[in-house]
Amino acid sequence: MTVTVAKLGAVVLDCPDPRALAEFYAAILGGTVEDDGAGWVNLTGNEGAPLAFQEAPGHVPPKWPAADASQQFHLDLTVDDLDAGEEQVLALGAKVLDAEDRSRTFRVYADPAGHPFCLCAC
Repeated sequence: MTVTVAKLGAVVLDCPDPRALAEFYAAILGGTVEDDGAGWVNLTGNEGAPLAFQEAPGHVPPKWPAADASQQFHLDLTVDDLDAGEEQVLALGAKVLDAEDRSRTFRVYADPAGHPFCLCAC
C-alpha cells in the first residue's frame, strides 16, 4: 500500500475575471458557480476534479504552441461529438488554437482568459 501525503483539493486557474471564467466552464461542465466576493470562485457540483478560479490582475496567458515558453498545464475535456462540442465552446467564447489536423481525436482551444484546453473524443 502506498502512503499518500495529500489529496487533490482543486485545480485552480489564475485569471483576470474569476467569475466570468467560472461561468464559462460551468456552461461546458455543469455545476454551480460560488463566488466568495474576494477574488476566489469555486465551481461545485460538476463531475470530475474540482475547479477554482483565482483573481490574478497581472495574468499573462500561456502561449500555445511555443517551443520557447511553457503552456504550464491544460485541461482535457471529453465529449461524445467533437464537432458539436466545438460549436458549443466557440459560442461560449473559446478560441481555436490548432485547426491543422481535424482527423485527430482531440482539438485545442483557449478559454476566455487564454488557458489552453482540449476537447477529446470519448
